[in-house]
Amino acid sequence: MNRQKIEASFPSLRSHGYSITSQATIEYNCIAWAAGDTGSCWWPDPMNLGYWPPSIPRKETLEAFVKAYELLGYDICKEASHEEGFEKIAIYVDSNGKPTHAARQLSSGRWTSKLGKLEDIEHTTLDGLYGPTYGSVAVCMKRPK
Repeated sequence: MNRQKIEASFPSLRSHGYSITSQATIEYNCIAWAAGDTGSCWWPDPMNLGYWPPSIPRKETLEAFVKAYELLGYDICKEASHEEGFEKIAIYVDSNGKPTHAARQLSSGRWTSKLGKLEDIEHTTLDGLYGPTYGSVAVCMKRPK
């Protein structure tokens, strides 16, 4: 994907700022990337095609995604702002409340996202990905570093 295609899908990135930080790969997706896993694609598909934690229901619900990240030590928090000593993630949902994307906060306070099976990007704010493709952030979670 090139910058034109990224900006067509996420027009707010132009004004919020971003950079492409990897080449496209099918080895992992955004949910895995936020979890720190670059060896598999995470998704609760009912056919068991993607990885999903065995103890979590394979349902495309915000509750299931929260439970999956809780297994990694994350707890729901109120704010996406950077807090020294913590790692944060943000889970996006569409207008129907179905999870679509997850982003991980970097130690700089910026965010990193895997665009499906395409490139990783670093973006200044979570707002840069808001819109019809990923929706908006429903939940932020944090864990101690």
